Amino acid sequence: MGIGATGSTTYYEPFDIARRFQTVDHMIGGRVAWNVVTSVNDGEAHNMGREMHLPHDLRYDRADEFMEIVMSCWDSWEDNSVVIDKETGLFAHPDKVHRLEYDGKFLNSHGTFTVPRSPQGHPVIIQAGSSDRGKTFAARWAETVFVGYPDFESGKRQYADFKAAVATHNRDPELVTVNTIAFPVVAETRAEAEDKMALVDSLYREVDGLSLLSEALNFDFKKKAMDEPFTDEEIEGMSGMQAMRDRVLRETGRNPTPRDFVNVTRRGRPREAIVGSGKDVADRLEKWFVERACDGFVVAATHIPGAFEDFVRFVVPELQRRGIYHKDYQGATLRENLGLPYPALGWWRR
Repeated sequence: MGIGATGSTTYYEPFDIARRFQTVDHMIGGRVAWNVVTSVNDGEAHNMGREMHLPHDLRYDRADEFMEIVMSCWDSWEDNSVVIDKETGLFAHPDKVHRLEYDGKFLNSHGTFTVPRSPQGHPVIIQAGSSDRGKTFAARWAETVFVGYPDFESGKRQYADFKAAVATHNRDPELVTVNTIAFPVVAETRAEAEDKMALVDSLYREVDGLSLLSEALNFDFKKKAMDEPFTDEEIEGMSGMQAMRDRVLRETGRNPTPRDFVNVTRRGRPREAIVGSGKDVADRLEKWFVERACDGFVVAATHIPGAFEDFVRFVVPELQRRGIYHKDYQGATLRENLGLPYPALGWWRR
């Protein structure tokens, strides 16, 4: 089992993140991933003793420096640097452990990192930026990305565009995996699955969607009437998940209302849920995978308990019968089981 945890580049320090994640990676045998986020709203800033959240693009600029420091820390111990020779008292080859000297616009770091390379080199890097600036960041740094493609055709297009962006950073696009979100509602028969979906839909409350939109877009939606259009200034001030905001603008073609945001984003509801039998769901997943709209899926629950159990019971065996889901693990580390290579020192440098 791989364990991925989130750490914000806006509210933590790079040396601390590098040490924590690398240490845990040693403790559990190379099965850790770091989900890199820049955070989204002023509520997080207040939690951390700040008055307000950084502007969208500026926090990604800072995040680039953050990543350069973290990666420099993880690269500062060469492979085979550790000796642990009790007779001579030599713990590591001093010429294979390198001091970091980093001075950036936002961040500085000086000194020697304290944790050697882990069994998988360093933790797997996950990223989910979906704005233009976020995609640029992901193309440079991510080893596996989480996305939310709304439909098959746009998924294929965005998948190809992202892989091309990865190549511009002198990286092999086949070694950066793209995983789109999937909301399966599955049962033994399609009719049973449709009944489940009807129940899930009946539990939705509009206030839930508005609350989640406020969190994601860093704007208090209760200030607006449901059918009152946002002003240009209000739209520009939505500094959270800008890809979400931009999608609503594209689909409405005008200054949207809170109701438009609720209807287009379906925040708080399963978007494009895959409803049916195990075969129905497997057909949909296979199409996206085989026709290159994604490399894998982030399976999300529409209800708990039950959603994940149903997926394992009805969908996984069907995918295994088709030969597109594994029956055993490829190795001992998370990196091996995701099909990612052992990272060479300095792979991230331009």
